[in-house]
Amino acid sequence: DRRWRVAGRIKLGDTVIGCGMPHLGRGRHGNFLVELRNVMAEVSGVRRLGSASLDLAYVAAGRMDGFWETGLSAWDIAAGLLLIREAGGFVSDMDGGQDMLDNGSVVAGNEIIQRALLKVVKKPLSSR
Repeated sequence: DRRWRVAGRIKLGDTVIGCGMPHLGRGRHGNFLVELRNVMAEVSGVRRLGSASLDLAYVAAGRMDGFWETGLSAWDIAAGLLLIREAGGFVSDMDGGQDMLDNGSVVAGNEIIQRALLKVVKKPLSSR
């Protein structure tokens, strides 16, 4: 009997972020490892539940502060995108746009954390 709200943390260093890992044969392992290393250096913790739809629901419910993944299908993320937006959160693709359903990438969180997380996952490893 309570409305879902995304978490209200504003410092990336205080957050727990969910992620998805590329499956064997999907080829983005090197890119993912760079993203993961960059994120791990900035946040309190990283979690992998194994289901993008569950991860996005956890962000909407405030159980995780943010989430990112690439290589998803529309059915993996469509409902979660709606949940996050209805819970006051923000979602973009990895380019900062709104083509999540077409390109299969997603970065989510509250307004501040989503923007900060997007910057971190886009930064090359050498800029650390």
